[in-house]
Amino acid sequence: MRDIVVEIYVLLGRELKKWYRSPFLLLMTIIQPVIWMGLFGKALNLTGLLQVPEELLRQLPPDATSLIAELFNKVMTNLFGASGIDYFSYMSVGMLSIVVLFTSMSSGMTIVWDRRLGFLNKLLVSPVKRGSIIISKVLSGVVRSIVQAILVMLIAIALGARYSPAGPLAPLVALSALTLLSLGLSSLFISIAVRLRSWESQMATINLLNLPLMFASNALYPIKMMPAWLQAIASVNPISYAVDAVRQSLLMGASMSISALLLDIGALTLFAALFTGVGVLVADRGLRRG
Repeated sequence: MRDIVVEIYVLLGRELKKWYRSPFLLLMTIIQPVIWMGLFGKALNLTGLLQVPEELLRQLPPDATSLIAELFNKVMTNLFGASGIDYFSYMSVGMLSIVVLFTSMSSGMTIVWDRRLGFLNKLLVSPVKRGSIIISKVLSGVVRSIVQAILVMLIAIALGARYSPAGPLAPLVALSALTLLSLGLSSLFISIAVRLRSWESQMATINLLNLPLMFASNALYPIKMMPAWLQAIASVNPISYAVDAVRQSLLMGASMSISALLLDIGALTLFAALFTGVGVLVADRGLRRG
């Protein structure tokens, strides 16, 4: 057991060194969600579209003004789950899970490049256990995902996102949800990379899956606004559960639903356990054959 821990520690250190010694790689991983927040989140101002101009409100009687304010709060609550939440804050929280998705997808590419550069073959003929290789790759994806998600969240706050944590432990709950999501996704894409072998096939798979997984979730839009067939897909998308868990923790404040949060964490735990187990098993068998 100790040998496995040492193997994972050494291989994990190698993976993380390749990452933090390349600031350009870190920047390029973060820049896409930042562009989404800065351009898409600010340009598509759903909150502003629903607001009544102040000059018009001044011309209305007080009773009408209060009725409009009540109606506006009901609309915002129906769309975003609570009143007082603007679209940019709503979308910026969703982008944290998208960062995890992008980073987890790139985890599979490390297997492809290690094979292409010959490093993987050296590992396979060494006494290192195959499971240690896979677990170190998965943990590397988790660490990179969480660090980059935190950086994106700080950038979102600098751009004007307003968070209302449900309690002092809310950030830890949010990070736990993102960690579970990253565990499952990293295992999935690493196992795919082991089976596909070529970087062209891996890139084709990433390009095929990234947009459906992102748009068939509640990261950018409330599920209620989607057509029925897309709602069915979003309801089984693990990203939807991760996004909702983070929103319950960081946005809802006193309006947080404990039952919804427990459902989200339970679904993510099941997803992480299932795909981590299956992914590691499939990848381990693939390495033994290769």
